[in-house]
Amino acid sequence: MTATAIPAPLVSEAPRRRIRSRRPVSLWIGVTILAALVGGGVLAIFWTPYPPMATGVGPVYGPPSLAHPFGTDRLGADILSRTMTAATLDVSITVVVVLLSLTIGTVWGSLAGFFGGWFDYATMRVLELLNSFPSLLLAMLVIAVAGPGLLNVVFVVALLPLPDYVRLARAEVRSKKNWQFAEAAKLVGRRPLGVLFAHIVPNSMRPLLTFASVNASYVAATVGALGFLGLGIQPGSAEWGSMIARGQEAILSGQWWVATFPGLAILLLAAAFHLVSDAISDSRDTGGAW
Repeated sequence: MTATAIPAPLVSEAPRRRIRSRRPVSLWIGVTILAALVGGGVLAIFWTPYPPMATGVGPVYGPPSLAHPFGTDRLGADILSRTMTAATLDVSITVVVVLLSLTIGTVWGSLAGFFGGWFDYATMRVLELLNSFPSLLLAMLVIAVAGPGLLNVVFVVALLPLPDYVRLARAEVRSKKNWQFAEAAKLVGRRPLGVLFAHIVPNSMRPLLTFASVNASYVAATVGALGFLGLGIQPGSAEWGSMIARGQEAILSGQWWVATFPGLAILLLAAAFHLVSDAISDSRDTGGAW
């Protein structure tokens, strides 16, 4: 009596099911954290427990309590109200910067990779020039010259990761522009730009979106760092980095809550984007969908 062979799909299906069942976990955790931060920022537009810029609403350096869950700072301002208001600003800057860098970098890199020639050569030289400066130092120099302000921060922070988006888009388009679907589009009479933006770019977006999720955490940290150094939004405003800077001395005297809660907000925002990126990368590696 011969043994019956077990079909291959029955052997490999269980690990695949386990991969699919684990895959959404990081996505949903990341999305939940993002939703909480965005929800707090949207709520802060209409309501906060206390006026975020008001001083003397509580005791000086009051510890966390029922009246002030995040405590108060050296001016008696409510830290929870300021943290909620800062979420509106920091999350908005992060999203706008990532969308701006992703859009410009994708278009620029796709054109360079598709057409090549002198435009591709000039692109690579410009990217080498941008990469020759340390990122944070470049941001500090530009803002020191242009002055602090919302538009200047968005422009500078969007400029820093731009070379990475351009390189990634260029590499994806160069590798796919001779694939069968692109050649088929050319054979039916599609114009070059139509082939590029209707066929090649949509099939190249997943690695770009993965990188954008990782880059968002870097953007959040950079905005916080500039605020901490007093080079971000107007110093003293309700912004997480600026709040950490105002509370750093209080940590030494035991008032840990002043800098801890805005610092945790930056950490949670960065972690959420990393978790979303991990989910996108998981989907790409396993060839599946969420």
